Amino acid sequence: MHELFEHTADLGLRATASDLDTLFVEAGIALFTAIVDDIDTVQPRIEATVTLDGQDLDYLMFDWLRHLLNLFESDKWLFRTFEVQRIESGLTAIAFGEPFEPTRHTLSHEVKAITYHELKVEQTAEGWLTEVIVDI
Repeated sequence: MHELFEHTADLGLRATASDLDTLFVEAGIALFTAIVDDIDTVQPRIEATVTLDGQDLDYLMFDWLRHLLNLFESDKWLFRTFEVQRIESGLTAIAFGEPFEPTRHTLSHEVKAITYHELKVEQTAEGWLTEVIVDI
């Protein structure tokens, strides 16, 4: 599950999942839910492979979302679904989506950056939780 929440002049992304792999999936979906008005308009026509190193879960989440945001900013790719696997050295993932098409995709928020402010990835009694503040 994922959701957006208001945070002063910024926007918060919150995701929960029963396991870490799914937490990273939900966080990726939450990011693109913030970027595009209707994520259901994004079709899985292309795929991007992502491999990131890192042991610290907070920094790994930051790097994951920053990498996805960079793919949107540089290539104008929108993503809707993800396959993520945590590995000993970090994570490996495949992101599925398509290039932004103004006739089909309406942008919702201009996400300028992923921030470290109040960033957390933690295990809860129900599974895993992440909260990330993005600069809009």
